Amino acid sequence: MRTDPAAAGHDLRHHGDAEVRDDGSALTDLAVNVRADTPPGWLRDHIAGSLSGLAAYPDGRAARAAVAARHGLPVERVLLTAGAAEAFVLLARALEVRRPVVVHPQFTEPEAALRDAGHTVDRVLLREADGFRLDPAAVPGDADLVVLGNPTNPTSVLHPAGVVAGLARPGRTLVVDEAFMDAVPGEREALAGRTDVPGLVVLRSLTKTWGLAGLRIGYVLAAPETVAELERAQPLWPVSTPALAAAEACVAPRALAEAADAARGIAADRDHLVAGLRVFAGHGLRVVAPAEGPFVLIRVERGAAVRGCLRGLGYAVRRGDTFPGLDEEWLRVAVRDRGTTDGFLHALSRALNTV
Repeated sequence: MRTDPAAAGHDLRHHGDAEVRDDGSALTDLAVNVRADTPPGWLRDHIAGSLSGLAAYPDGRAARAAVAARHGLPVERVLLTAGAAEAFVLLARALEVRRPVVVHPQFTEPEAALRDAGHTVDRVLLREADGFRLDPAAVPGDADLVVLGNPTNPTSVLHPAGVVAGLARPGRTLVVDEAFMDAVPGEREALAGRTDVPGLVVLRSLTKTWGLAGLRIGYVLAAPETVAELERAQPLWPVSTPALAAAEACVAPRALAEAADAARGIAADRDHLVAGLRVFAGHGLRVVAPAEGPFVLIRVERGAAVRGCLRGLGYAVRRGDTFPGLDEEWLRVAVRDRGTTDGFLHALSRALNTV
């Protein structure tokens, strides 16, 4: 691991949806981490039912209370946001920090938001040789803002909660992006709901498991004074009425049970994908393991050419070279049902034998 203050060489604004726009719109999408076949019908109907109230300004009190109850927290510790991405912008603009550090490879929006807000950002780069696992000692002691994903996008590494909590220090804000935690069976290693970790800020997204990327809904869990600071930086009525309806529905007991079932299904489908990928070890393909998120990170020789060949065969995967700490040999593959995965593995075999 090493600390790197440089920003050059990585397109921090590139995200998986770019792989399936325009000429990629007809491809089988393994680039975006939103769960396939979502939102479910009952959720679409619930959201549609909120449309009759669009003449009124959004009232987030019920949704905020529902999220608080889901995590066993007082409402003062909850802030609803237009997706987790808005939360990163609020953190970058509202908090006074001197030395922010982002642990990479991870979702690049936190660093992009910090840089846009005028901050100089240091990086801690996790290494493949260490399994992309975190050593708290690698984080500079004087860092007063630390950002880490768990499970981490794109590595799919799930860091132990105790190790992550060990990053907390007096005077430090510790931001843990748990956007994919509800895809982990039992949400083990989650810090959401903890109030004993000083400076902890947990971000959650409802867009991945429920297929609501187009609706934009997420939330922040933090100390009341931090929530108040972030809320002051928000515009008026930042979350729409349909998004509030979705938030309330997605943290209800029925939805939590469905999400738990989906997490177990994702784990089984991921095992199938990983087993299929390991067949190509003779081609130099390596899988980051154990994978715990709804995606898998692989390294393959001539990765850019392989990705291009896969596009020609009808499959979009996420390029890895836009993530600090990775290069063009890295590709991220979303977990899908076994039929889709088998089709992808067949295409991958052709690609590896072509490039």
